[in-house]
Formats: sequence, structure tokens, C-alpha cells
Amino acid sequence: MALSSNVMGAINFVAILLSIPVIGAGVWLATEPDNSCVKLLQWPVIVLGVLILVVSLAGFIGGFWRIPWLLILYLVAMLILIILLACLVVFIYMVTSKGSGHLPPSRAYLEYHLDDYSGWLRRRVRSSYKWDRIKSCLSSTQMCAELNQSYTMAQDFFNAHDITPLQSGCCKPPTECGYTFVNPTYWISPINDAADMDCLQWSNDQMQLCYNCDSCKAGLLANLKKEWRRVDIILIVTLVALILVYLIGCCAFRNAKTEDLFRKYKQGTYT
Repeated sequence: MALSSNVMGAINFVAILLSIPVIGAGVWLATEPDNSCVKLLQWPVIVLGVLILVVSLAGFIGGFWRIPWLLILYLVAMLILIILLACLVVFIYMVTSKGSGHLPPSRAYLEYHLDDYSGWLRRRVRSSYKWDRIKSCLSSTQMCAELNQSYTMAQDFFNAHDITPLQSGCCKPPTECGYTFVNPTYWISPINDAADMDCLQWSNDQMQLCYNCDSCKAGLLANLKKEWRRVDIILIVTLVALILVYLIGCCAFRNAKTEDLFRKYKQGTYT
């Protein structure tokens, strides 16, 4: 039983290490301006990572100190966490499966349409109460001011490839509105600007810009999609590794119980 117990302890040490990228992914999301404003995914990921850490630590202790009830608790709890992690992986994939940028005429950057994204994500930004809080958070960042520092000429701006979805949607009017470039966040209105509701929402007020536009909401969802997909890759790799660790742990626990039964049988105490 000592060998199997040592194996249980060792593989649970691996599980402890596997909790680190999950927690790290949640912390990374929390540091991103868009996710810190929306506050949707980072806390579920962090909490799940911490739970994996705690359960793995319990399994590690139960394995090395040969505490059967703690190992049983570990196996049950870890199975639940693996199921939850798998559900989270599938959920992230489903809500980020839709939506992509569109290339406007004579532009190198992409623009985004709100209706392209999943209904679940759209509902997170369509409520005026929720969006007012998110908008206030986004407008306090320097993302639009950075455009003014980087681009002073219209053609340089139109040929830019490194404009983020948030900057494309929130810091300038949609291309179809026909506004005239002065700088990335200041545009001259055309005579007829009623091509789209977002055209009417645009303001040269540096605290307003296009933060009330659907294009800004779409840019936010495009940013979230890109970041959530990166996190999903980390979670998928962790999930596969945890499943392997769990299966090895189940085998080690079964072997330990079998060894214990044989030992008792040899000692004449098996009934």
C-alpha cells in the first residue's frame, strides 16, 4: 500500500501544479481592461482553479499520510470539478463560436456588428443598466487617447492593422457614416449622417465618442471572444491533464485497497 499511497501523493502534486494555469488564466482576465469592466468570466475561472488546488492538496495529504476517507473525498470532489471544468470549456466555446470582424472599404482595420455575436453575450451588454456601468469603466481607460498619440495622418490611421476591436468600435464612428477624419477621435460630421443609428450616437466629446454605439458593444464582445478563446485553450489542456491524473489516481487507489485486502488476508484477519 505504501507504493500506491506514494503514487497518489505524487499525482496529486501534479494536480496542484495544474491548478496554477487555471488560476493564472483567471487573474490574467481580471487584469485585461475589457474583462475587468464586464466582470463575467474571471471569477468563475479563479474560483474553479482555487477549488482544484484545495481538492488536490487534500488528495496529496491523504495519499502520503494514508488517510482513506480523505482520498475518497478527493476522488468524489475532483470528479465534480472535472465535470464543472468540462462544462465551462464547452460553455466558453459555445458563446464565442459566433462573430467576426468585417473589413470596410479602403480600411485595413476591422469593424464589428453586434448581431453577429451569440445571444448570451449580446444580453450582457444590451441592458442600459449594465452598459452604463461598463461604458463608464471603458471611458476611464486610455485606449482612445493612445490612438491620437499613434496616428496623426488619416492614411496612416486607415492603413493601421493593430487597432483593437474595442478601439475600432468605441473610439471612432463607423466607416459607413462617411465622417471626415481630423484625428482618430475627432471627426467632421457629413450633411446626411442618418445611415445608421450609430452615426447619430457619435460625439466628438472625448468622454462620449462612440461609447453609446452598438459598434462599441460589438467591439467589446470581439475583444472578449479573443481573450476567452485563449483562456479556453488553457482550460482544455488542463482538463485533459486532470482527467489523466484522475484516472491514474483511481487506479492507484484501487491498487492500494487491493494490497490492503491481501495483506489482511495473509495476516488471517480477512473475513
